[in-house]
Amino acid sequence: MEETIATSDKDWTVLLILSILLGGLGADHFYTGKIGTGILKLITFGGCYIWAIYDIIMVATEKFVDSDGNVVTKQ
Repeated sequence: MEETIATSDKDWTVLLILSILLGGLGADHFYTGKIGTGILKLITFGGCYIWAIYDIIMVATEKFVDSDGNVVTKQ
């Protein structure tokens, strides 16, 4: 049985740019609807940028999911 993966309607390029430039402030999480973790990233400066770097890698490898659990991919 083949499993289909739902893709997000969020733009991958915009998400990557936000992750690189403003990931430490949680902009990438706010953009994808993850408000709670966006606030956590904002007050911890992206987990001292460790969390921010992790998110950049996840976006670049197309494994980042939005608030609905859909993968953000290049389209």
